[in-house]
Amino acid sequence: MAYNTIERGRLNTTDYRVFITNCEGKPISPFHDIPLFANEEAKICNMVVEIPRWTNHKMEICKEEPLNPIKQDVKKGKVRFVKNCFPHHGYIWNYGAMPQTWEDVDHVEDSTNTKGDNDPLDVCEIGQTVHKRGAVIQVKVLGVMCLIDEGETDWKIICIDVNDPLADQLNDIADIETLMPGFIKATREWFTVYKIPDGKPANKFAYDGEAKNREFALRVIQETHEQWKKLVGEDGNVTRGDINCQNVCVGSSPFKIEQDACKEIVEKSSAVGAPDTLPEDVDKWHYIPASAL
Repeated sequence: MAYNTIERGRLNTTDYRVFITNCEGKPISPFHDIPLFANEEAKICNMVVEIPRWTNHKMEICKEEPLNPIKQDVKKGKVRFVKNCFPHHGYIWNYGAMPQTWEDVDHVEDSTNTKGDNDPLDVCEIGQTVHKRGAVIQVKVLGVMCLIDEGETDWKIICIDVNDPLADQLNDIADIETLMPGFIKATREWFTVYKIPDGKPANKFAYDGEAKNREFALRVIQETHEQWKKLVGEDGNVTRGDINCQNVCVGSSPFKIEQDACKEIVEKSSAVGAPDTLPEDVDKWHYIPASAL
């Protein structure tokens, strides 16, 4: 199925939104309405690109708003940008989320003794194409890393676009080092240091920073898919908090809404306009001292 985007508001401001539409041009939720699997038998997954590679805008699917559009994260009233930690510029992969997954805040991961971070699974797509914000691409799962982010389990699925020239040769996590030497090390380093310029300590990993294999990653994906099913279902024991579970096509979900309501949600958002000026320090290099690690 082909998906497209509708941009609203002004880039670099708090009112910017990217809505996702289906092949009929009708708005849907990228969190709930896009299937996890593009081909379940082959375990080919869909991925929603939130952040194109080399960019700094800290974008994410907004769990709390109707239709869960992509928006820029906000802190103290200002939109956020990830810092450039030398030698990395912005995000070093296409970064995004797996639809129909959710890391349950009440689920304790046995291997880490930490709870879920309340988000869809994060995805790092390592192919050569820089994908557009809001693109829905099909990916082959290769492995997973487990970041412990402020005491919460924060899985990072590592995958590759099925149309990438290297996709046929990359089938598991070990293949990355063979064909893309240094990439897993760079990924570990990026996640370790990216918050340090903001005054936070270096991030820690479970499993001593080891990237686990495809089989392990598929288990994580399936577990979080089952947790998502409870989120949008009738299970009263799930802690939904402020998550908006409205959807247009999820089976017997009690949160289903009519397609006409989706159109109204988009129309009520801010009118599209010219981007605001980027902050002057977005392209600044930040050098991480060894003492911070």
